Amino acid sequence: MSERPSHRFSVVICVYTEDRWDDILAAVDSVRNQSLPALETLLVVDHNAALLERLGKEFKESAAHGEGVRVLANAGPRGLSAGRNTGIAAARGEFVAFLDDDAVAERDWLRYFAEGYDDRLVMAVGGRTMAAWASGRRPVWFPEEFDWVVGCTYRGLPRGKVRVRNVLGGNASFRRSAFDASGGFATGIGRDGDKRPLGCEETELCIRLAKAVPDAVLLIDDRAVIHHKVPAVRERFGYFRTRAYAEGLSKALVAKSVGADKGLESERRYTTRVLPAGVVRGLRDAALGRRGGVGRAGAIVTGVAAAAGGYVVGSVRARGGGATFSSGPIAAEPVMGGTSG
Repeated sequence: MSERPSHRFSVVICVYTEDRWDDILAAVDSVRNQSLPALETLLVVDHNAALLERLGKEFKESAAHGEGVRVLANAGPRGLSAGRNTGIAAARGEFVAFLDDDAVAERDWLRYFAEGYDDRLVMAVGGRTMAAWASGRRPVWFPEEFDWVVGCTYRGLPRGKVRVRNVLGGNASFRRSAFDASGGFATGIGRDGDKRPLGCEETELCIRLAKAVPDAVLLIDDRAVIHHKVPAVRERFGYFRTRAYAEGLSKALVAKSVGADKGLESERRYTTRVLPAGVVRGLRDAALGRRGGVGRAGAIVTGVAAAAGGYVVGSVRARGGGATFSSGPIAAEPVMGGTSG
C-alpha cells in the first residue's frame, strides 16, 4: 500500500470515567502505532473534572515529544454526541476518525480508511469491530446477529469493502467537509455515560448527510479493524434485553428526524431476513445437539420483542418532544493537555 501523506486524520476518542484509565491509554497507544500516522489524537472528556485534569497531566509531558495528543473538555451538554461534536470542531485534519475509549485499533486501521477516500465522492468510511469478551469467549447463548448490542460488527452486515447506508460510530471516519454540509451529531439520541444505553446517533447523521450531499458515498471496509472490550456486565442477558429496548427507543427518534422510510430501511431487511435465519440456525444447532442453540434462538426472539417495545414507547414520547438535532459542530477550544505540530 502506498503512502498517502495528504490524508491527514484527526482521531477523536471520547472519554468519561477514570474506571477506563488503562483502556484510554491503550486506545491512544494504538493510534500512535498506526502505519499511517495520525495528525493528532483528541481526547474529549465528558464533564469529569478529575479525569480532565489527570489526562491533561498525563499528556502534557508526551506533547513535549511531538506526539500530538490534545485533551479537551466537552463544550456541549453531557453525552457522546456533544463530545464528538467538540472533537470535530477542534480537529485540524481533513478527515476525522472516531475510536471508542475501550477499543484498540489494528496497525493499518487509518491506512485502510485512507484508501477509501481516494474516491472524492466518499464522505465516510467505517470498519469492522471485533468483540474482546471479558470472559475470553462469546457466551453460548449470545447470537452473532445481535453483536451490535455490545458495539460490534454483527452477522447480517455485508463483508468486504461495500457501500452502506450508515457507518457504526465507534469505528468510523468522515471527511471534515461532511460535517460542514450536514451538521454534527444529534444530541439527545446517543449515550450519556453509564445511563440507559441509547444509540443510533451515527445512523441519523449518515442519513442526514446523504440528504445534504445526494451523491455522497459511505463505505465499510472490514479490513479496518478495531478490537472492542466487552465487560462482564455486558455479557449478561439483562444487559442484552435492556440494550435492545434502548435501541428501539433510539430508532423511534431517528424515524422522527429523517422519516420512517429512511430511518428503518436497513432494519426491515435485518428483521425479515437476517433474524429469522438466525432463529432457524439456532434451532438447527439445538437439534444437532450443539450447545446454546435454543438460547440463541430465544435471545433473538427476545431481542426483537424488546426493540419493538422500545420503538413503540419511543414513538409515543417523540410526539411530544425528542432529540435536539444540532445544525453544526459545537465550537470548542482545547482545554488542559498539550498540543504539538
